[in-house]
Amino acid sequence: MRDSIWQLKNNYNHMKTIDEVLLCMDQIVEECRSDQSRIGYFAILYRQVTRRIRDGILAGEFEDNPRMEKLDILFAGRFIDAYEMWKKGEKPTKSWFLAFEASKGSKHLVLQHLFLGINAHINLDLGISAADTMGTEPIAGIQNDFNKINAVLAELVDGVKSNISTVSPIFGWLIPLVKGRDEMLLNFSIQLARDGAWKYAGEYYACEDRAASILERDMAIAKLANRLISPGKFLLFMVKLVGFAEWKSVVRTMDQLDIVVKKAQTI
Repeated sequence: MRDSIWQLKNNYNHMKTIDEVLLCMDQIVEECRSDQSRIGYFAILYRQVTRRIRDGILAGEFEDNPRMEKLDILFAGRFIDAYEMWKKGEKPTKSWFLAFEASKGSKHLVLQHLFLGINAHINLDLGISAADTMGTEPIAGIQNDFNKINAVLAELVDGVKSNISTVSPIFGWLIPLVKGRDEMLLNFSIQLARDGAWKYAGEYYACEDRAASILERDMAIAKLANRLISPGKFLLFMVKLVGFAEWKSVVRTMDQLDIVVKKAQTI
């Protein structure tokens, strides 16, 4: 299975269509099932995002549908590339490295794994992908379609959060505890991530040293990842309690998440 992924992909720059992206995502999900890897939680969510964007392109709902396909390929490619590097023992961006390393243990909640992936992918990867998609064209031209990607993701995340009890039966106990507190784990906002990602897209687009820009941005987003990994002390005990009640089977959890995200898709 692992060899087939790398043979298919080799390098994400070789992917030319969103269907090739989906084929690669299917294989990553199956590899995570085989390895019982918690990376599969995010992979399932993101595969559904990609399906939804593919269906939107076919329905002609974006301002520039061929450009949206290009953006999706670049965007998905950053996750696939990071995953490939990590599996080979290399180091991807720190944001992704922290998310992948967290998947090795059983002490984190399903929602933590999902948000760690979203944090790296939206807060770092999306702005880069948007700027790279536009090339020398004005970055403002892609803003509306950029926002639509985030709307798709927000819709699916809301659907997962609304039905999280299927895999995390007592997660709801945490909600009252966060009221009035700055707890990133429970207050993670796709909208805020989107706004920050768009701001960074403009900065990255305009800067001369893009490698240095990515490094600086990655360090900032990695700090957010650490806040997701280690919530405030007052929540630590409750997180452990909630985690104790979650399903222990990675495969069973992946299967249930797949059902939840498909139900959340509205197109």
